[in-house]
This record gives sequence, C-alpha cells and structure tokens, in this order.
Amino acid sequence: MIDRRLLLTSAAGLLGLLSLRWFGTTAPARAAEKFEIEKTDAEWRSQLTPEQYDILRREGTERPWTSALLKEHRKGTFACAGCDLPLFASETKFESGTGWPSFYKPLDNAVSTHTDRTFGMARTEVHCRRCGGHLGHVFDDGPKPTGLRYCMDGLALTFHPAAPKES
Repeated sequence: MIDRRLLLTSAAGLLGLLSLRWFGTTAPARAAEKFEIEKTDAEWRSQLTPEQYDILRREGTERPWTSALLKEHRKGTFACAGCDLPLFASETKFESGTGWPSFYKPLDNAVSTHTDRTFGMARTEVHCRRCGGHLGHVFDDGPKPTGLRYCMDGLALTFHPAAPKES
C-alpha cells in the first residue's frame, strides 16, 4: 500500500525540480561572478529605491510604458543606476514600441551578457559589467547598423545630459 503523504511529498518535490528547470532559479545568475564594485545586500538596499533594487539586484522588470526615460531625447549618456558607469550614448536610443527604453549599441566595455533561461525560454540578459546590475535583455530585432535591440529597464538607468556647447 502506498503512503498518501509520501506520494504527495514526492510529487511536490518533483514539481519543484521541474519548475526550476523550466522557469530557472530565483537567485540571480551573476551571484557567483566578481565585479569591480561589490556591496552587501544591505548596502544596495540603502542606495537604491525598492523598485531599482528589484530590477538591478533581483532581475525584476518595470511595467512597460512607465519609464520617464522613454521620452528622454536630449543628447547625453545613459548610465547604470547602481554604479553610474556610462552604458549607452543617446545617439543609439530608438523608439522600439515595446514600452522600455531601447538602444542598438552599448558603449565599449560597458555591459556583459549571459543566457537567461527563466520563463521557459532562452534570452540574453544584459548587466552592467562593473557592478553586475541587471539592466534588461538584448534581442536581434533592432535597427541597423547592429540589428540589435537592447531593451533596458528605465529604473536601472540614469540620464546625464551632455554639457551645453560654449560659443
């Protein structure tokens, strides 16, 4: 005779293992990596807003069409909200229609990527190469010249306007 409790516990354990394989783990994949800027969880929480913390440190995402940076069209640089590393030049920003700030090319030596297998699919996650902060994902449906779309969470970025030119 099969013990009902053992059967239910075994089934729950199997579902848990399958969900990790299907949806990925909850811990950020970058946890084992080393970065130039490393802080404790408490230090990140004190520096960032709760929403920024969720995105940059826990690979969350903001709701589409909510970022103030969607309408940012001035010349300047978009930097990491975690460590202020310059990431994207304003000249590479374009309107993707997705609801998140999009760029076709990062600045040199600004970002790193890895495969994100959450939600049952393989995507390329983009993070700041200096602090490891999650920024968004990159897709191959962008405009020329790269054909890439760096779909970034606006809360993971800060904008620094270019200095006015002197006459």
